[in-house]
Amino acid sequence: MAEQSQADHARAGLIARLGRTRTVVRGAMLVERLWPLALPLVVVASLFLSLAWFGVFRLLPDWGRLALLALFGICGLAAVWPLRLFRAPSAGEIDRRIERANQLEHAPVSAQSDRLAGAEDAFSAALWREHQKRMAERLGHLHGDLPQTSVPRRDPWGLRALAALLFVTALAYSTGPYGGRIADAFQPPAATPAAPARIDAWVTPPAYTGRAPIFLTADANRERQAFTVPQNSIMAVRVSGGSGEETLSFIDAGGGAHAIAPEGPAQAAGAALSFSQMLSGAGTVSLSDGGLEMARWQFSVVPDTPPRIRFAGEPGRAVNGALELAYEIEDDYGAVKAEGHLALATPAREARPLFEAPELPLSLPRRGSQDGAARTARDLTRHPWAGETVTLTLSATDAAGQTGESETKTFLLPQRPFTNPLARALIEQRRMLALDAGRQRRVQALMDALLLWPEETFDEPSHFLLISAVRSRLGTAGDDEALRGVVEDLWEIALIIEDGDLTAAERRLRQAQEALRQALENGASDEEIERLMDELRAAMQDYLREFAERALRNRDFAESQGGEPMRRSDLERMLDEIEDLAKSGARDQARDLLSQLETMMNNLQAMRPQPGQGGGQQSEMRQQMDRLGEIMRRQQELMNETFRLDQFRRGQPGQEGRQPGQQGEEGQGQGGMSPGELAEALRGLQQGQGGLRDDLQALMEALEGLGIRPGEGFGEAGEAMGEAEQSLGQGRGERAVGEQGRALEALRRGAQDMMNQMQQAMRGQQGPGQEGGRQDQAGRDPLGRPRATTGPDFGDTVDVPDEIDRQRAREILDAIRRRLGDALSPDLERRYLERLLDIQ
Repeated sequence: MAEQSQADHARAGLIARLGRTRTVVRGAMLVERLWPLALPLVVVASLFLSLAWFGVFRLLPDWGRLALLALFGICGLAAVWPLRLFRAPSAGEIDRRIERANQLEHAPVSAQSDRLAGAEDAFSAALWREHQKRMAERLGHLHGDLPQTSVPRRDPWGLRALAALLFVTALAYSTGPYGGRIADAFQPPAATPAAPARIDAWVTPPAYTGRAPIFLTADANRERQAFTVPQNSIMAVRVSGGSGEETLSFIDAGGGAHAIAPEGPAQAAGAALSFSQMLSGAGTVSLSDGGLEMARWQFSVVPDTPPRIRFAGEPGRAVNGALELAYEIEDDYGAVKAEGHLALATPAREARPLFEAPELPLSLPRRGSQDGAARTARDLTRHPWAGETVTLTLSATDAAGQTGESETKTFLLPQRPFTNPLARALIEQRRMLALDAGRQRRVQALMDALLLWPEETFDEPSHFLLISAVRSRLGTAGDDEALRGVVEDLWEIALIIEDGDLTAAERRLRQAQEALRQALENGASDEEIERLMDELRAAMQDYLREFAERALRNRDFAESQGGEPMRRSDLERMLDEIEDLAKSGARDQARDLLSQLETMMNNLQAMRPQPGQGGGQQSEMRQQMDRLGEIMRRQQELMNETFRLDQFRRGQPGQEGRQPGQQGEEGQGQGGMSPGELAEALRGLQQGQGGLRDDLQALMEALEGLGIRPGEGFGEAGEAMGEAEQSLGQGRGERAVGEQGRALEALRRGAQDMMNQMQQAMRGQQGPGQEGGRQDQAGRDPLGRPRATTGPDFGDTVDVPDEIDRQRAREILDAIRRRLGDALSPDLERRYLERLLDIQ
């Protein structure tokens, strides 16, 4: 039984190997019989595809395309006809192929599947099995053979390889921009336009960037494919004279593509087709027509970052009590708005305030400023929050709507100082009521206390009547609107008690200044600027007139001005400069000059005398400064006279037109001098130089008495004066002139040091009520010029454009307006010129 099972297993393995060999041989015979019959059809098909991919059908006229297509059809039918001769191999043919491939005799493969013919007995069956067994032993290593077609005999030159090579080349060519399509053989070719399509493409950056448009199809950019543009730029493509089927697509950096729809309804062939796309990110724009790419542009986008704003210093107090802010704003293309957000640092719980936080618009830096520095002064002393601890956060917004914020500062909001006790009491009650309407009864009780003894409290009967009237309004106020009216009345009454009628003129001046500033920032017309300038001039005249009247009534106030008086001609000149700059388009410089004018007027207001402010020591300091100026003047005259005498001694008169015998400034004759007279003149100069040195020594001692330490410049000047005196005694005029010049320069340095010490001394005399008052402007008049006690003005404190700059600005504006009025200017150029006129 074991032997029988083993024999059956071996036979099963033999049958499996034989089956696999038959399958391989069957495939080889199928290829061998089918390939020679199918090869003509394959060659015809490859030639058809090759011609289609090479674009032959697209180039042929319609009748040529149809003729070639019919020829390929006939060839295809002829190539299909031989396929009718195909016959699949039978099982016997497969077995004989195996036996022939393995060189087997006596048909051992067929014997495995054959059966005995006729009646079968036990002996014949055993004999047949023994025969199959012996034949099976010869089938241990069966194998098939490769197909053997008759193609090489039919094509001994290998021409069929040309068709394969042509097919591969055409396949590669079809992937390019000029490759054809299979569909070209079955559709008529597109009508060729009479002229090539015109492509105009450009990118328009956002107007707030100030960048000029980029013309992508200009001659200078035709070879470029990569461009860098600002974020949110608009790309526009216009195709004229095309097929009307052009498509524009945008491929982003991640590879995603989306089509850009044309503007307007569908256009016929030859009509203009327009596309537009906002470039918010990097990508590639491709223009195609029927699968054929016509143009491609790659864009890198510069992102528009949010603005950055920060404090450049701590919030300060101006001389008139206004809030002064110094800050810096940075943005890619400049911020368009900036403002401050105020809030109470410690708001009272359950309080019902009558007023919201004050608005605080900020001035923007000048366009093109390198550091982005800007300053803003806003008078918030009228607001009820003045004198309270507040928090301030600055914010800036750019043209794209992005906002940046600064850090938060906590400080005391500047308030107007009131010297009159009654005015201070009213302001305190006003603040109490404004911050909490629930304290109405308490404020009413405090006002009753003020009115209790009018003969002891009020100097003017009108003040008593005013406070009585507002007390009555407070008692009958039933809503917040009435209470806000009481708060406003308390402020007006306090101003009347403190300053009298000057407040009306001051308010009118501030309103005129603010209206002009808003007009400059908003780009008002020239007519509006002229009208506001007239209002500012009238308001300033009223303010200066009342200020002068106050100075005449108050002698101490007039003496406190000191130095060079303010001239109305200076103010008129500044007003004219502001108007000229505004009309010529230099609005930024006009705003700067207006800010300087406001500073001058604030300084003028700050010159009001304060209680306890003495002027004795300041008068002594001024006298010493005058003495120093006299010493410097005399030293200059001595140096000039020494130079003239030295030139005469050398035979080179130093001044044309002088007649013999003419007297100089020191009474020394120079024309027709004898050697003796020249020597006498030099001795006189020597004596004058020695006296000048003694005067300098006396000045230094007087300064020490005032607590001012003379600087090194005065010591060096004394030494130079001594050297000059000695040189004059020796008749060495040239060296004397050099020493006198050194002395004069040393005197200037000493005067500067003396001025600085005086300013510190004067600032130290100011009381607590004057913090932030005249410290920043010590030693300067309202025009910002140094006073007589602080030395000469070198003219570098006010930056006003030259006349040639303003004239050039007017010429540029006139040229732009003339070009804009030209009816033949293209629309794109007109829009660009209009944007130029809008830039302020």
